[in-house]
Amino acid sequence: MTKEQEHSLFLAKESHDKRILKITRLLILIVFIIIWEISADLKWVDPFLTSSPSRIVKSAVQIYCEGTLIRHIFVTCFETIIGFLLGTVLGALIAILLWCSKFASDVAEPYLVVLNALPKIALGPIIIFWVGNGITAIIVITLLISIITTIISILAGFSEIDTEKIKLLKTMGAGKVQTLYYLIIPASIPNIISALKINVGLSWVGVIIGEFLVAKEGLGFLIVYGGQVAQLDMVMMSIVILSIIAYIMYKVVAVIEKKISAKY
Repeated sequence: MTKEQEHSLFLAKESHDKRILKITRLLILIVFIIIWEISADLKWVDPFLTSSPSRIVKSAVQIYCEGTLIRHIFVTCFETIIGFLLGTVLGALIAILLWCSKFASDVAEPYLVVLNALPKIALGPIIIFWVGNGITAIIVITLLISIITTIISILAGFSEIDTEKIKLLKTMGAGKVQTLYYLIIPASIPNIISALKINVGLSWVGVIIGEFLVAKEGLGFLIVYGGQVAQLDMVMMSIVILSIIAYIMYKVVAVIEKKISAKY
């Protein structure tokens, strides 16, 4: 067997394994939905407390017919994307600045640790007084939740770069900018991608926390409102929609990861 044939067999097996993986994931989801529906219909579980797939769909159709569902989804997605982008970009820029100054990095380290451990929801009332009771407050809460983790993750990746390679570039006359562009950032791509994946989840957490506190629209608002009026179908519907959108965002980040990995 030639090397070309071996390579073709390897690619075919890899493609087959990926298809099996996707089918298995889909089957698990389908079986879970079927068992959930049957359990609710047969009263094995209390459908009022756990809802059911059919009741979730009916709730979604009802709110959609009222003309508000798309608006709630759009508001939450907008807040999440803005918070995600701000947290990622600002966190990366601050990490770069701290890498450029060892003194500044050493000074900031204990503050970053404390801020990372601090429950951001505790700052919610203060943020509301600072920036007002609206979307801005939600975005700021989301930013605070994601930015510290981004700084720590990216800065940790920068610190893991082989110091001998840095010294080599310096002996060749490379400055901070050249070292950052040609060595530090390319070598830290896995850490940056990991920070992006983490930020997807953290951004959703920040937005939902913010909507719990101040929102008058959005999926977080629907969750709170549904709980207050004992419409748990609405609560479960909002959670399902959040899960679907979060998965879509994760897949977008995965596509970005593949493109960046192929480039570097």
